[in-house]
Amino acid sequence: MSSAVQAERIGFIGLGIMGQSMAGHILAAGYEVHVFSRTKEKAEALLEAGAVWHDTPASLARVCTIVITMVGYPHDVEAVYLGDDGLVPNMAPGGLVIDMTTSQPALARRIHAQAAERGIAALDAPVSGGDVGARNATLAIMVGGDEAAYLRALPLFQVMGKSIALLGGAGAGQHTKMVNQIVIAGTIVGVAEALSYGAHAGLDLEKVLGVIGGGAAGGFQLNVLGKRMSEGDFAPGFFVHHFLKDMGIAASEAEAMGLDLRGLQTALHQFGRFAEQGGRECGTQGIFTLYQQQGQGAGPSADGDE
Repeated sequence: MSSAVQAERIGFIGLGIMGQSMAGHILAAGYEVHVFSRTKEKAEALLEAGAVWHDTPASLARVCTIVITMVGYPHDVEAVYLGDDGLVPNMAPGGLVIDMTTSQPALARRIHAQAAERGIAALDAPVSGGDVGARNATLAIMVGGDEAAYLRALPLFQVMGKSIALLGGAGAGQHTKMVNQIVIAGTIVGVAEALSYGAHAGLDLEKVLGVIGGGAAGGFQLNVLGKRMSEGDFAPGFFVHHFLKDMGIAASEAEAMGLDLRGLQTALHQFGRFAEQGGRECGTQGIFTLYQQQGQGAGPSADGDE
């Protein structure tokens, strides 16, 4: 590791299902890592491995040269970045902040502008790949912002992901993530409908997946999450309530563009129904149970294994 890289002190805020693994990869790569999370227990493994705990984002910001965030909702992002105890008011000029949360493009642009006024660079860099991608350091990372900031952050991105690109200026990363989520929205509903059909037809879903997963229908949503559906494994790799948030942002952006995206609206409706029935904390593959309620199929019950 070069002396320039060794000089970077990395902060990481948000240690959920994905954030813990992402911060762990940075720590394992030899960086000095400082962490904050609303629940300190989530940081225990990282602290045991050498990370440094901070009680507030402000405390972390004051000692770090680069800070990465992976939090929940746009209001969390806004508070962490722009609140009095947040990153932008408390970080020294020359710093770099990287929001890897899926959030609103307009908020990403606002953070970029306010950070620039204080001499701080900012990137929006949402990711795709879920718990598996975070754990295996194979995330897709979609980046918006300035090229110089991107090149500075690239060594960090490379220890967390495999498919990495600068897509444009501030907000471009978030817009690209909306493209990603619109694809997933239609695909995951299609997988749930297809496997429900197969179950109600009396087919062995494991055999079905083994055949069609190697053909044109194959992909992460079918081969990984479809397998979890067939096994009744609805534990969260990506929470339903976070997916609803993402689809809501995508729908709002699409409406502002004058687009009528029926597939996205269908997925948003179906996941909304599932959440109302108690599925908010399930993984997105839990949508399968909504379809299984329609008949006496061979698939898992709505209770799953949560």
